[in-house]
Amino acid sequence: MKIITLNANGIRSADRKGFFDWMPGQGADVVCLQEIKAQTEQLDDRVLQPDGYFGYFNSAQKKGYSGVALYSRQEPDSVSDRLGWDTADLEGRFIQADYPGVSIVSLYLPSGTSGEERQTIKYDFMARFERVLADILQQEKEFIICGDWNIAHRQIDLKNWRSNQKNSGFLPEERAWMDKVFGEMGLVDAFRVVNREAEQYTWWSNRGQSWAKNVGWRIDYQVVTPGLADRVRDASIYKEQRFSDHAPLSIEYDI
Repeated sequence: MKIITLNANGIRSADRKGFFDWMPGQGADVVCLQEIKAQTEQLDDRVLQPDGYFGYFNSAQKKGYSGVALYSRQEPDSVSDRLGWDTADLEGRFIQADYPGVSIVSLYLPSGTSGEERQTIKYDFMARFERVLADILQQEKEFIICGDWNIAHRQIDLKNWRSNQKNSGFLPEERAWMDKVFGEMGLVDAFRVVNREAEQYTWWSNRGQSWAKNVGWRIDYQVVTPGLADRVRDASIYKEQRFSDHAPLSIEYDI
């Protein structure tokens, strides 16, 4: 099973930049997108139902903002998109597709970069989502939670870690939460199972020469339940074309 995740920074923008020309040739079983910034009525058929895929969408109530999507070659047994609190449900931050033995999630965790109010909302989301993760770990099936978590976990996961320790996305409280997710809770950062190298980034600021100089952050993840840790076979970050300020993260599993 091959899964691709990408923060599209606007699904229509990613389409114009060639994402839906690139996607069919990747052989992915599931493709998860975040920050689609569109309602379904604004999308044409090649985006709604790409050849060979079923498409599922959870748009934000606010137009041009947030939203997630999930494309699947196999029709899921069921699809759900409610978590039960406004930041998740009204802002379109979650969609889950269920298959025999495994569920796949497209998740867009809030950013706190716009100020203290949104950082407070981010912390609230993290606390609530921790309870969701605890519930997931109690289920008798595996989960793959793909998406933009908006947190770089460790120093190796961003270029300028020293100067970002007081910035949202690398705050001590955020990193401690990721420590808990990947430590005490036992969930697994699938990328790091097969790639422990430095300078493996998935997002670059549009400021300065961040992309050209590879001054990036790794904030896009595929987080798996413990039973899948030894099923991760390969991981790659695609940088030959730019569809967004993020890059597609592809991981292959022996499922």
